Amino acid sequence: MASDPRAAYARLAEASGRGGLLAGLVLGIDHIGVGVSSMEEAGGGWTALLGQPLVDREHVDVQRTEAAFLRMPRGGAAVELICPMPGNAGLERFLSSRGDGLHHLALAVNDIRAALERLTAARIELIDHAPRPGAGGHLVAFLHPRALGGALVELVERS
Repeated sequence: MASDPRAAYARLAEASGRGGLLAGLVLGIDHIGVGVSSMEEAGGGWTALLGQPLVDREHVDVQRTEAAFLRMPRGGAAVELICPMPGNAGLERFLSSRGDGLHHLALAVNDIRAALERLTAARIELIDHAPRPGAGGHLVAFLHPRALGGALVELVERS
């Protein structure tokens, strides 16, 4: 069931007041997540496009994904490729309905717990109400796509 993006944006605007819900906590864009059905095929294509190697490849058992990154040369946002491991119904469903493609936007924050407290107090719909381990051992949490009109947003606190 699709939600009305205008209603989601209005809820955020109402909850944030003038300063922004995450003002003072967001450091920038950490990475752009791309869902892929084959790490080898997609990794080869992205490497060929960007001229950057696929690095930090790992199984993130908690999220039932395989993740790898293409890091930009001057510290810009990375591209994360995520491939489902067996049992990751959500990512498998995403890939079967949309194919390989943009999956999420990850924002780097300096205090993920404070960010989640603000979002919870503002009654913003979350997938994760507490941080969990993500790729690289960093703490992560996801806002529900309904909170931003269908866009999946991840918060990342680097360890």
